[in-house]
Amino acid sequence: MLYSPQRSFRPARKAVLTVVAVVLAMFASSCTPTPDASPSAANPPSAVGIAAPAPSESDPWRPAAHLTASQNWINDPNGLVYENGTYHAFYQHNPHGNFWGDMSWGHSTSTDLVHWTQQPVAMEGSASEEIFSGAIVPDTNNASGLGTAENPPLVALYTSSYGDGGALPKGSQAQSVAYSLDHGTSWTKYKGNPVLSLKPASNNFRDPKITWYEPGKYWVMTTVVADAQVVKLFKSTDLLHWNFLSDFSGVGAQGGLWEVPELLQMDVDGGNGLKKWVLIVSINPGGIAGGSGMQYFVGDFDGTRFTAENAAKPGDPLTDSQWLDHGADFYAANTITAAPGGKPVLLGWMGNWDYAQSVPSTPWRGSMAIPRQLTLVATGSRFELHSAIAQAATDALTDAKTSEVHGENLTVADSAESLDSDFGSRTQLIDAEMDVAGSADAGLVLRGSTDGKAGLRISYNRATQTLKVDRSAAGTSNFSTKFSPYHQASVPMKDGKVHLRILLDSSSVEVFTQDGSTVISDIFFPQWGNTRAAAFSTGGTASFRLSSTRMQP
Repeated sequence: MLYSPQRSFRPARKAVLTVVAVVLAMFASSCTPTPDASPSAANPPSAVGIAAPAPSESDPWRPAAHLTASQNWINDPNGLVYENGTYHAFYQHNPHGNFWGDMSWGHSTSTDLVHWTQQPVAMEGSASEEIFSGAIVPDTNNASGLGTAENPPLVALYTSSYGDGGALPKGSQAQSVAYSLDHGTSWTKYKGNPVLSLKPASNNFRDPKITWYEPGKYWVMTTVVADAQVVKLFKSTDLLHWNFLSDFSGVGAQGGLWEVPELLQMDVDGGNGLKKWVLIVSINPGGIAGGSGMQYFVGDFDGTRFTAENAAKPGDPLTDSQWLDHGADFYAANTITAAPGGKPVLLGWMGNWDYAQSVPSTPWRGSMAIPRQLTLVATGSRFELHSAIAQAATDALTDAKTSEVHGENLTVADSAESLDSDFGSRTQLIDAEMDVAGSADAGLVLRGSTDGKAGLRISYNRATQTLKVDRSAAGTSNFSTKFSPYHQASVPMKDGKVHLRILLDSSSVEVFTQDGSTVISDIFFPQWGNTRAAAFSTGGTASFRLSSTRMQP
């Protein structure tokens, strides 16, 4: 994924889309990435083959438990694949600066989804072709013919965004192929690129993701025509020649560009073998928390067409759509191909196009969310995706060799009570059980200041049964007027209690309800010295059972 500077609609589109086009055009100036004027020569290529530096007072917002580059810009994850015992994360990356531009595929590897090693840039963009989002397929039977039976290739499908001298007119986007015969270390572009384009060429045709369809023995590619809010499906038996299957459109939130789609089949949890298909689509703007967001649809796929069940209609309240995350900073997520464990493992960008290019981190900008595993659950009239921290990442975060665990039980009545220093770590995994039946509001303040004026506030309101993450006083926020102050979601109590799992890092928080039904992911930028923590209750008494697993340097 990435934005095209041109967003025109075809004249044949209905008149209502003209309104959408006007809205997108108005918003383009603030959301469309614009390369920084700084000379690339001032920004040397990122260091490779090493882990990113640890957070420090001079680099206070550097993540300790999340993927980021040692320096320079990153956004959408691409080409996620588990191969030969290693997780590979490729991603949109500017090798030359801390701003969106010169789009290339960066590359990092991990064995546990928490500790990452940055590798050399996998595919570097050029003036004639920037390398936008895509996917990687292990072509184990060498169906593409790009490797051999003894050494089958990894095949990357990616979006070529053409400039002067490109294979298609300037501004056009089409899908291309590259392949690796050395486990993702080096990549060769296919001589027949692009392998898939629209006629006439489109400036917003992008983001291929590949799914194997076993009944038909072929691969299915999902792509988008972003400004028309259309997912296009194609099929192939060799990853090189693609035939059109169908379009999916006309449902869900329509307030912005649709991007980074993925179609996957999932078992229904406790469904006695029942399987459903899920289509995940990012949208920007128009997300549930403002700006970027991720919606999904559940239904059936017959090998040609995906049909959604009980989907919201365009124009319905955003709360009627189904969202992967209710925070502001979870976007462009897609699953890791061949990830072990039996459940889809999703990796997303922890950013929002409303302000991503303005955040104050340096010399790096942009990080990934913690990988999460998905479960499909039948609830009432709908199927829902539930999320939890991926098992490999959980194991790494709680490894007794690299972490320590502390606990505290307390009751708070109409006050705030300081937690000891065990809960003052800048990177920690907190499990919280809050008995809120006797209070109006209850929750935690993390990364608080000594005077109590600053801090990240996570609260639960009993009357509305609403979970809220408030970052309005959590740190620096004057870099953008669109840096929204708080985000919330409906979370029903269970027996008067609320269970949360909170992953706190140097500049981010991800709050999972214990059943996985709701996640709120947000970035924030606290002062280095703000490490106080407290539990609070208003309008009555609340009880807390807390444990903190602290990552060690």
